[in-house]
Amino acid sequence: MDAFGRAQRGWGELSAVEGFLGQCGGWSEPGVAQIVAFWRNQFDYENFMTGAHDRIAESQAGTYNGIDVRLFERHLDIGAGLPVDGSVARLAHCHVKAGRQEHFVLAQATVWNPGMVAAPGMRGGVFGRRGDTEFLVLSLWSSAADHEDYRTDRFPELRRRSDAADDLASITGALVELDPSWTVRPQVGQP
Repeated sequence: MDAFGRAQRGWGELSAVEGFLGQCGGWSEPGVAQIVAFWRNQFDYENFMTGAHDRIAESQAGTYNGIDVRLFERHLDIGAGLPVDGSVARLAHCHVKAGRQEHFVLAQATVWNPGMVAAPGMRGGVFGRRGDTEFLVLSLWSSAADHEDYRTDRFPELRRRSDAADDLASITGALVELDPSWTVRPQVGQP
């Protein structure tokens, strides 16, 4: 884990890449890193992957056993959007039942987003979509305690009001303790 964490700090070169909007990450459990990067568009991301990616990634070779990369299109901002600062990120990876996607998106916009934004310590987030039935809800929190208060005090009522049980085929998630040394911001003047 230490070697991976040290190598992750080398991704600072991303700050100068055209179309890069920000990156954060940390550990969700021992040995499991979660890294989220934001790009202006698919074209800029693909240019990075065929250009500078391999050179930057070289320093991290041999520090991990496997990698799973998923691309989501930003569908809605939650509050201030992302990237913003926080100490904890909550990732909710949702698979929605066929025919329930429109309701799921509407519930995110009208129930979940306002409910999360009203919670103390919620810093911002993004609701992303991949294909027809796969979604990601990423929220940043000031602390794990703030997220836990939200989870116990507000989440049950929001889940009931959103009819999430009718929408979801499955949901997995992770609470990620962000490592500030893994955060990369775009250089000033980058779009």
